Amino acid sequence: MSQSSPFFSIARAHAGAGGRAAAAAPLLHRPAAQLPPSIHCPRCFPLVKVSPAKTVSSRLGYPRATLSSFANADDGSSAKPDASDEQNGGSELSEMAKAFHISPRMAISISVVIAFAALTVPLAMRSLIFHGTTKMKVLAYLTLLSGFYMAWNIGANDVANAMGTSVGSGALTLRQAVLTAAVLEFSGAFLMGTHVTSTMQKGILVTSVFQGNDPLLFAGLLSSLAAAGTWLQVASSYGWPVSTTHCIVGAMVGFGLVYGGVNAVFWSSLARVSSSWVISPLMGAAVSFLVYKCIRRFVYSAPNPGQAAAASAPIAVFTGVTAISFAAFPLSKILYIAVLQALACGAIGAIFVSRAIKKQLGDLLSSEAEKIASADNTDVQQGGFDVAGPRGAQLQIVYGVFGYMQVLSACFMSFAHGGNDVSNAIGPLAAALSLLQGVASSAEIVIPTEVLAWGGFGIVAGLTMWGYRVIATIGKKITELTPTRGFAAEFAAASVVLFASKLGLPISATHTLVGAVMGVGFARGLNRVRSETVREIVVSWLITIPVGALLSVFYTLILTKILKYFM
Repeated sequence: MSQSSPFFSIARAHAGAGGRAAAAAPLLHRPAAQLPPSIHCPRCFPLVKVSPAKTVSSRLGYPRATLSSFANADDGSSAKPDASDEQNGGSELSEMAKAFHISPRMAISISVVIAFAALTVPLAMRSLIFHGTTKMKVLAYLTLLSGFYMAWNIGANDVANAMGTSVGSGALTLRQAVLTAAVLEFSGAFLMGTHVTSTMQKGILVTSVFQGNDPLLFAGLLSSLAAAGTWLQVASSYGWPVSTTHCIVGAMVGFGLVYGGVNAVFWSSLARVSSSWVISPLMGAAVSFLVYKCIRRFVYSAPNPGQAAAASAPIAVFTGVTAISFAAFPLSKILYIAVLQALACGAIGAIFVSRAIKKQLGDLLSSEAEKIASADNTDVQQGGFDVAGPRGAQLQIVYGVFGYMQVLSACFMSFAHGGNDVSNAIGPLAAALSLLQGVASSAEIVIPTEVLAWGGFGIVAGLTMWGYRVIATIGKKITELTPTRGFAAEFAAASVVLFASKLGLPISATHTLVGAVMGVGFARGLNRVRSETVREIVVSWLITIPVGALLSVFYTLILTKILKYFM
């Protein structure tokens, strides 16, 4: 475990030595500005702040990530741009600067570097050099840019699946989340991204309809990337979390219907994708509702909530790691060997987490246990917990444990997302490049390593420049999240996506996570979910496929005319 975990650092600071843990709870009832300097641990993350503590009947204070862009930088801690910077940088870069607490000049510099790399790196790629004629090189260059554009928008929108709840709950600051996701998303795309894909992703189009008409198929693939990227960019600008898979599916369906006819679309596959609009959020909401209710029942209501949280963490990790190892990364096709391997991985993970918790919170756990053991029932009820949940040092322990577990789950989801969803951009890109090279459209296509890295870079670039928008919606605008609520939502979403995919059920990670966040809100009461935000998200889901289809038809119409001069 990281020694700089914000929750654990502040929890340890409350413990101190010689009984300072007992004095921690009264301190928490003061505003953050009044807390003595002794409890500001130097190992805390620099951007993590302690929000003002409130009464139990309202909401207890705890370390929160400062997201100035989500609150129009009203906390006064973000970078203060001068007038010339705002004129030069524009409102978009100004928002980026506020979100990451950097100057607008730095935001401009980052954007310029990304744009320069996006325009120049393809010139040195073998996928471009391979094409001999100038016209073919121009088409290959435009294809690589289209793939980057789609990957950029995946990073801007879909990465919130992994990091949104962690930022909203305060387990990570926005800057920490983006840096962590950037490394893991790129690693997942580069190391786990599929190296072999069929020409038409997701089994939506009947490829035989377009056999012998490679220019049209090439135009359709590029149009699908451009159309999906355009809609993702629009959705990201409003902070709507939409499914990148649905964007690509909608674009391909539009192209297939207009240029290939009704028989060019696998309607059964389209029906399965559409059904995920209902199945995904409902399953996510149901599981997260149950997980959060279990946390309240077995942790919040326990005589020693901190000890209960510390005891539940290894169990949750063992269950999650075992299931993930067996379902996603089996080392053997022999059942009993795969089961033993999964159990061993789960046990290792549980031991690691148990030791990390004891190392970080051992003194505070012991102090709280002694205090509860030596007190009578009345004192325990008044000092440690009540019907509203734990408070004081107990609350810090619970949030510390679940905040750390949430970060672990977010890291795994981020890595898995990079390996899985990069195919939405790289699949059509690789197929289009293969058509330029004269490979049959129905053959399987080997994706070069450099193209996988190119897709990973696009995801990281989009996350850096625009990712904070959708992270704000997932983490802040649907319902208020704490480390326990964020963990319940993320654990539920990961479980549903894993097992539904294993069973072959139509599922969307984006829709599942949004449903899981809503489920946590419903567990606290129907009025805890912001209906206007949910309504906007649902509408964006419903129009994703039709808008993608229309944009694809429009782009194909333009591209087919342009390609007459090249192919």
